Amino acid sequence: MSCPILCVEDDPDIGRLLTSILVQAGHQPTWVSTGEEALHRWQNASLVVLDLMLPGIDGLAVCRDIRTHDATIPIIMLTALAGTRDVVVGLEIGADDYITKPFDTDILLARIQALLRRRKAMEARTSSTLMKIKALEIDIDGYSVKFDGNMIQLTTREFALLVFFARHPGKGFSRSELLDAVWGPEFDGFDHTVNTHINRLRSKIEPDPAQPEYILTVWGTGYRFTDAPASASDENAP
Repeated sequence: MSCPILCVEDDPDIGRLLTSILVQAGHQPTWVSTGEEALHRWQNASLVVLDLMLPGIDGLAVCRDIRTHDATIPIIMLTALAGTRDVVVGLEIGADDYITKPFDTDILLARIQALLRRRKAMEARTSSTLMKIKALEIDIDGYSVKFDGNMIQLTTREFALLVFFARHPGKGFSRSELLDAVWGPEFDGFDHTVNTHINRLRSKIEPDPAQPEYILTVWGTGYRFTDAPASASDENAP
């Protein structure tokens, strides 16, 4: 799967390394070294690898700006910051994944391929299977979510997490089980990644995030989706 990928990295050695790795993997990388350049080039990419520590406009500001225009383009943060809080902030504003420096080439490529496969699969589907749970409507193949008829913008990872929950109503999952199911077994990040995405999802789909109706906390275990009955339909059905 060859795709245009934007690499935003101010270190020339790492920038050249990313370019070489992606070319060898069959992709079409574009390397820029500033946030300003990234904001002018990301629209032509299928995925963005984004360094957090950039001169001028930093990576978090770039991520935030991209998400105001596009909720679905995959964004992988590349960071030398090992602190959990730095990663959480990036995930909270819309990044789908993160890699810490120094990074393992195989892991980076696996994360990229996983996100690209998921996005391509979503874009390739033409039917529109709907799941309706109370006021929430999930168009799985059409890749859209509505609440009370109003469209909600979700990132690729948020959407995948919501669909996974909706397909398993009433069943509790630990954070590690959710990481394996939604992020993939190759993901070696923090369990707190799940908490961050749950909080973001609740802020978007719950009438009152402090008193959630859809994504419920299972104390001492993790989370579960409401067991309210869902109705499914297909717009192509007779």
